[in-house]
Amino acid sequence: MPPLVSEEINDYLISGKISSTWVDGVIIVGAGPSGLATAACLQEKGVKSVILEKSDCIASLWQNRTYDRLHLHTPKKFCGLPLLPIPDSVPTYPTRQQFVEYVKEYARHFDIKPRFGELVQSASFDETSKVWRVQSTNKSKSLASQKVEYVGKWLVVATGENADDRIPELPGLQSYRGRLIHSSRYKNGADYEGDKVLVVGSGNSGMEIALDLSNFNAKPSIVVRSPVHVLPREVFGRATYAVAMALMKRVPLWFADRLLVLYSYFIIGNTAKYGIKRPKNGPLAMKEHLGRTPVLDVGTFAKIKSGGIKVMPAIESLTTSGARFVDGRCQIYDAIILATGYKCNVPSWLKGEDEVFSDDGFPKCGWKGRRGLYVAGLSKKGLLGCAQDARLIAEDIKKAYISG
Repeated sequence: MPPLVSEEINDYLISGKISSTWVDGVIIVGAGPSGLATAACLQEKGVKSVILEKSDCIASLWQNRTYDRLHLHTPKKFCGLPLLPIPDSVPTYPTRQQFVEYVKEYARHFDIKPRFGELVQSASFDETSKVWRVQSTNKSKSLASQKVEYVGKWLVVATGENADDRIPELPGLQSYRGRLIHSSRYKNGADYEGDKVLVVGSGNSGMEIALDLSNFNAKPSIVVRSPVHVLPREVFGRATYAVAMALMKRVPLWFADRLLVLYSYFIIGNTAKYGIKRPKNGPLAMKEHLGRTPVLDVGTFAKIKSGGIKVMPAIESLTTSGARFVDGRCQIYDAIILATGYKCNVPSWLKGEDEVFSDDGFPKCGWKGRRGLYVAGLSKKGLLGCAQDARLIAEDIKKAYISG
């Protein structure tokens, strides 16, 4: 059987240190859950693949860029990857470390061995030879940053929704003199005890980081710029996510939304009273149409009600020592944490696919593009979406792989 990756079919250009390698299978960019799931599903169908990963490990976001207390916010049965569920021994809401161990075991089980240190510079379709050309710089010391071009018939974009930090364009951002970090660098509140800390961003990460800071005896405030749905993590003892999925199968979306909001009002209370207004559209409608995930409360709102966490409005500008808010208040902060999320990096390296991808890096086409291009994990459906995409991609490629 010929090797998956052959380095002998094209030229090795010594002057530019570029080797062109043929991939007898699928080129996958990204070794996060989406890339691993796709590789496993392809393997089950008898299709070979090679994964290119810029970091030195699988699931680098989970391993290197998440905070210590992180738990999955949805039950594990909705977060397992195809063909190998999360073990029964793991609790309903796995910790960050438990999920990382599961992903590592997943890679071991399917003998998935990504090519680490591969920073993809560009990928484009060659109209003449009808193949994808993926140019990468390998950062491993042994190769001394060698430039490599991978060539193949199929390309899977699996770099995920959270590839790069999203840094907001806040007025005065450069003038602030305190500690300023993105949430990807936050681990825990041990270094912030007694400090006044402003958390910018009121999604699940921002809310949980504010809670963590409070538990470490910091004095956190959180910016809530726009309306947001805060839901209890469980409804009548069942995970809210599971209840929502069940409701959507049985009743209209608007009615399911109304039930969830009504239940949340009785369990959590009137969030607007504490500076957190609810959107006019329901939580499921916003997730379905806008990809905006509601906040699943893990104890943050109780801290807000008790005054342990302060809610602040939108920032007008940062100052050298803190922030000025749109309501005119000015506050001093020892540190600011930007829990402002992440962004796709697809537009920076995938060339000539404006018909398939929007400017924000999300596909217009769903999981299948054109000319052998596929997308995994960019459906805004979390880990469940990763698994669904992987299965569909593998089944579709299998037909062409076997016939070709």
